[in-house]
Amino acid sequence: MASCSTFNLSPSSKPTKPLPHYLLKPLIHEPETETRTQIQTPYPKLIVTGPSKLSGRVPISGSKNSALPILAATLCCSGTSKIHNVPNLFDTRTMASVLASLGAKVEVFNNEMLVNTDGVDSVEPNSDEIRKIRGGFFVIGPLVARFGEAVVALPGGCNIGTRPVDLYIRGLQALGAVVELRDGKVQAYAANGRGLVGGSFQLDYASVGATETLMMAACMADGMTVLSNVAREPEVVDLARFLNDSGACVEGAGSNQLVIKGKPLLHGSECVIAADRIEAGTFMLAAAITRSCISISPVIPCQMSCLIHKLSAAGCKIRQYSHDTLEVSAVSRCGGENLQSFEVKTGPYPGFPTDLQPQIMALLTTCNGLSPVEESVFDKRMGHVSELLKLGAKIQVCASTALVFGKDNGSVLSGSSLVANDIRGGMSLVLAGLAAEGTTDISGVAHIDRGYENLDMKLHSLGADVKRLMPLAS
Repeated sequence: MASCSTFNLSPSSKPTKPLPHYLLKPLIHEPETETRTQIQTPYPKLIVTGPSKLSGRVPISGSKNSALPILAATLCCSGTSKIHNVPNLFDTRTMASVLASLGAKVEVFNNEMLVNTDGVDSVEPNSDEIRKIRGGFFVIGPLVARFGEAVVALPGGCNIGTRPVDLYIRGLQALGAVVELRDGKVQAYAANGRGLVGGSFQLDYASVGATETLMMAACMADGMTVLSNVAREPEVVDLARFLNDSGACVEGAGSNQLVIKGKPLLHGSECVIAADRIEAGTFMLAAAITRSCISISPVIPCQMSCLIHKLSAAGCKIRQYSHDTLEVSAVSRCGGENLQSFEVKTGPYPGFPTDLQPQIMALLTTCNGLSPVEESVFDKRMGHVSELLKLGAKIQVCASTALVFGKDNGSVLSGSSLVANDIRGGMSLVLAGLAAEGTTDISGVAHIDRGYENLDMKLHSLGADVKRLMPLAS
């Protein structure tokens, strides 16, 4: 059997006990390759030398955005839940630490996690861990549902705009909870002293996080709950499937209304985290921006239809080779035309995903024509533009709309020193570096690593010249 890490933190030890060793380093011991160059630097960097040509097949990891709520949902379940294909990322390791700080026993075998919640003896997770990631706040729903109360610090995550928790609070109140905000923490408890009760709640907007949190809470509420104007994202469907396999009764996942019949007890179950559609889309864009041809698997093609449509309209050729494999080709024929510009407006699923907006903006700087890009989900998701400008991109921004000038309108990318400030914005800089002439060095790599497992090694396997500079131990 593979070696594993096991930990179980008692609430009294939370302030002083050091984090388990596997939360401080990768779960998989990565081999030393030429992509990991030991050069003295005060912080990690990615060094990208372009322009690159890519070829081959890239494996897509499990979805971070599915794994985080499903790990939180194990708190609804007695006994042990077995979760396969969990990506080895900072966020998933932090969520494991959050669960452990409540008293859960978490075992890790490479990309598999076993979570047993029978030892949970606290309703207040470690605040420092909660503040590291947005997804840590998911635990408030399961805790109130199963244990009748929760005290959870306000969440952290990328600074990409306003992401208030008011929908979470009002939704829990609709299920019979008393919710108060004190000292930077949300304190919630069942008003009747026993548990949550079924109710009706309509979300002001289709928030994925609020939908998932309220779904988990309603699964153990007494009676029937109807949630309207909910998110329809595939990750919501994945969570509903796990809950139903654990004994819950959730109907309507994938539509704009959920009908949930509460159950007093859920049990542990087994699930496989689906492939990450955002990572898959990012590599599709990597093929496009480098004018290359690569295959990508596993993917769920129907989840990629919006991006496939955009890339096909631009001039890419995309073929489905099997139920879970796509080939993306942007190879220019001799004397052929460059990829053409197109319009992008982000929106809730099945609209264009906001998590691909920065990356597709990088691509548009290399296309012909003018491309308007409208961000309608987050109000501060244009932070990557200032860094793309350093590479020679020509982009004008007004509020949440950008006008991208293509290659024939003044955007000519050449290497520079850049800083990644969030996951997807940072990834847009990597893509731009692949297309740029010369060397691009990117600091703030920790942001990118939160969303992409083994990114530099995957790119290197496709033929990219990408090196990671690691700081030497002091």
